[in-house]
Amino acid sequence: MNAIYLSEVAPRDGLQSIAAMVPTETKIAMVKASYEAGIRRMEIGSFVSPKAIPQMSDTPQVLVAAKQLAGLECTTLVPNRRGFEGALNAGADRLGLFMSVTEGHNKANINRTRSESLADLAAIVRETPKNVAIRFNLSCSFHCPFEGVVPEQDCLDFVERVVALNPDMEIAICDTTGNAAPDQVSRVFSTAINKWGPRFAFHGHDTYGMGCANVYAAYTAGVRVFDAASGGIGGCPFAPGATGNVAMEDVVWMFHRMGVETGVDWDGLLVAADLAAAVPGATPGGRMRGVPAARLQK
Repeated sequence: MNAIYLSEVAPRDGLQSIAAMVPTETKIAMVKASYEAGIRRMEIGSFVSPKAIPQMSDTPQVLVAAKQLAGLECTTLVPNRRGFEGALNAGADRLGLFMSVTEGHNKANINRTRSESLADLAAIVRETPKNVAIRFNLSCSFHCPFEGVVPEQDCLDFVERVVALNPDMEIAICDTTGNAAPDQVSRVFSTAINKWGPRFAFHGHDTYGMGCANVYAAYTAGVRVFDAASGGIGGCPFAPGATGNVAMEDVVWMFHRMGVETGVDWDGLLVAADLAAAVPGATPGGRMRGVPAARLQK
């Protein structure tokens, strides 16, 4: 039970907020660098409207390259039926469905009410082929840029509605703004796992410097699947003020110090982190890349 599973999200969440288009070759290089560091699960893009998020318009090409890497599970984000069909046709291994716990963010992010999103995504869950895995992401589960702190029971009530859609699919409870508190994270995940089992993942940001603390809180509550971004890059274009994802190198360092197996090669991860942090327009975060002694650690 000590082993964890890390999902690299820099190629998607790390790049979607950058104003300039990132070359497809750069995205593929990021995927390969993380793979060479030992990461075997990645969110490599999203099938969203190219008018809304043009940075993700080359997801099919990135997915083709990623599928050449043996043993890599490729997730693509899917907000609606058009994205669902695109992801299936492109051969994604896992569909990352997503919507928000709060009405304000869901309307800003997807231009739909929560009821509209849930109805559409519920149909997608039912129609997804058995050989394709699903991850249902619930954004703004702890804090919303439009509505403030989310009451824990409101979050759990919405989690319960998603749990009912499928007995097996993974559900990510997401700290989109990076403003969750560790005790809040601990209570929400402890309650969710006690009620519905260890099917949950944590997606966190580090806007307020609490990214690793929240990862640790989720881990002690029983979570074993974590999203992170090499170089700490990221952000949501529809969540004002949110900055990068918790840095993969910070998360891996913390778990290694705790004696928790990650399967990640430290030197290789620094290569991936440096590459991600150097993407023009990206705003890197995290601490470990800047610690000289950590770069000498074997």
